[in-house]
Amino acid sequence: MKLARLGTPGNEVPALITDQGTFDLRTVVPDLDGEHLGAGTLQAIREAVAAGTLPELPGAADLRIGSPISRAGSILCIGQNYAAHAAESGAEPPEVPILFFKAANTLTGPFDPVDIPRASAKTDWEVELGVVIGTRALYLDSPEQARAHIAGFVTSDDLSERDFQLAVSGGQWSKGKSAPGFSPLGPYLVTADEVDPKNLRLRSWVNGEPRQDSSTADMIFDVDYIVWHLSQYLALDPGDVILTGTPEGVALSGRFPYLSSGDVVEVEIEGLGRQRTVMGQA
Repeated sequence: MKLARLGTPGNEVPALITDQGTFDLRTVVPDLDGEHLGAGTLQAIREAVAAGTLPELPGAADLRIGSPISRAGSILCIGQNYAAHAAESGAEPPEVPILFFKAANTLTGPFDPVDIPRASAKTDWEVELGVVIGTRALYLDSPEQARAHIAGFVTSDDLSERDFQLAVSGGQWSKGKSAPGFSPLGPYLVTADEVDPKNLRLRSWVNGEPRQDSSTADMIFDVDYIVWHLSQYLALDPGDVILTGTPEGVALSGRFPYLSSGDVVEVEIEGLGRQRTVMGQA
């Protein structure tokens, strides 16, 4: 299933997108958030679809597309999870997953404008596979148990300010990752039963020019391993989002200029949709 939230900021309507149309989910769920991403809710949506009781959402094609979840408890990010990206960053591939956090209020819609932070000279793009947790995961016994805790997958852009992240970070990366709008999600969440996250093509463009083109098959640590690994150290709660790393082809490599006001960033993941972000200036 493709789940989305459509409408103006703060007034989004939970929706189901199908080949037959876009349907209003408010008869089943008030919103798509941590409380309403578990197996029970997803099954209730499937039953409503089978029964034909979901009403169509009028004017859906003209509505803004928001983040497919209304808020995240935590945004957990895995750094340098593609060997080629680690190399272009000047680092050896990590032996264990590198974890950093983004502020939860960085979430925004996949077509919303995003401002480059004040004093920024090195704002960068990173197409990433996002994992949305549906049921609590803590102390999982094996990576094979991870999939039962995943609600679905999303396209994400882990926007980053490299000076804030590296030069004035004090050793932690979150300062360069947490400006407003730095986590566009969507356009929709695809439920885990319909996605094989092991071999998805990821791409990005700036002003129509190709930047990244890779596959999740090149991840150092795959999705199931990441969820299992993190659960050994912290509780992953419903509504948490894990960003699983980016492939090579970012501005940090030195091969491309950093972003400027007016630039258009597009990111896409096979089967999960495409984003388009126009950069402004704070």
